[in-house]
Amino acid sequence: MNEKTIAPETTPHEPTSSQWVAASLDSQHPADTADELENLSLREQLEYIREMDVEDASESISEMERHERNALVSRLAPEVAADILRNMSPDDAADILEELGEEVRTKIFRRLGREDAEEISDLLQFDPDSAGGVMNTEILALDQSMNAKQAINLIRDRVEESEIPYYAYIVDEFRHLKGVLSLRDLLLSPGKTVLRDLLHEQNLIAVPFDVDKEEVARLISRYNFLALPVVDHEQRLLGMVTVDDVIDIIHEEASEDMQSMVGAGGDETVDSPWIYSLQKRLPWLMLNVFNSALSAYVVHLFEGTIAQMAILAALMPIVANQAGNTGQQSLAVMIRQLAMESFNRKKSWVAVFREAKIGLVNGCIIGILVFVLLFAWTRNHVLAFVMALALGLDMLIGAVAGASIPLVLRELGRDPAQASSIFLTTLTDSIGFLTFLGLAAVFLF
Repeated sequence: MNEKTIAPETTPHEPTSSQWVAASLDSQHPADTADELENLSLREQLEYIREMDVEDASESISEMERHERNALVSRLAPEVAADILRNMSPDDAADILEELGEEVRTKIFRRLGREDAEEISDLLQFDPDSAGGVMNTEILALDQSMNAKQAINLIRDRVEESEIPYYAYIVDEFRHLKGVLSLRDLLLSPGKTVLRDLLHEQNLIAVPFDVDKEEVARLISRYNFLALPVVDHEQRLLGMVTVDDVIDIIHEEASEDMQSMVGAGGDETVDSPWIYSLQKRLPWLMLNVFNSALSAYVVHLFEGTIAQMAILAALMPIVANQAGNTGQQSLAVMIRQLAMESFNRKKSWVAVFREAKIGLVNGCIIGILVFVLLFAWTRNHVLAFVMALALGLDMLIGAVAGASIPLVLRELGRDPAQASSIFLTTLTDSIGFLTFLGLAAVFLF
């Protein structure tokens, strides 16, 4: 008798592999899910996003890197993208839509509800690098005529549709910001106390919508706030910037400054399209070729001097490197200072003088050390003196240049970090070679 092999029964709704993966992604924190999604191909991302719960998908996409996020949302069906953006906070949705192509953005807008579309459109009017561009408008404002009990009940009823209310923002009938209460103070107040009476005489700190987002981050850091209200020029409450936004701002600005210093794109990541990175880097590399040509021309001017004493060619890189490293130290300190504090012209130029003193003392110490070592090696006290003097002068020049370049760029209305390292290298190399070879020509021949 022949036995028949019976296949196991399958249910008609057995989950697919993408559904299993989507379910596992749903159980993670959105930031972790974003990392998982970025490791997948675009086709796989699209497949898993369609299987995920829309709220989880919206939170995860908002955590993804900009280039990955843009590519994913651009490829989603407009109705799916609109549904996902509808579940995001308005500021995150505005950030994504701003970076999409006009055609894609228009298709998604048509499928958003009128209220959501208007709210996001209003945010898109603000400069993305301003307080208005990073604020969250899902904010609960309390009328100053309410009492504490009414305010607490309103917060309880509206908490799901508002950003987590670290503070209670008190306004008048025209939405002018009148004061800020911590939730602790509000909860501890007698129920019948009118909010107006709880404000007392406050030193109210708010920022206009057109203030740079770096200034917002500085204020929140300075005063240890969890959020900062954003107002218009008539002091009407528009929204708030929360501490989690500030962490993103600080991270982005630090990365941007570090990358801009060397001529890379400020928003580049390892996930950025290589063409985008090429476009950002190539112009500065081409400029660096011309800058290097200037240094080469300086060396060419002293070709005869180098030919008479070949050891000069071996010592030249030491002078340039020491001046460059000294300048990089000053440059890093100055850029950090400009990033952490509001620009103060007098204080900044005092800082340049401070860096000059440090460069001078370091130059003297290093110069003396090199004089001893080089004299012990060559038994030529004039060569050792020239090398020591050149090092001292070039380290002083490097310190002054490193501290001054960001300030000059700021005065010209440019980003203080923009390719500042390239300009510094040009100065330290050219002046370093000129100083060293010029002194050698004077004292040695």
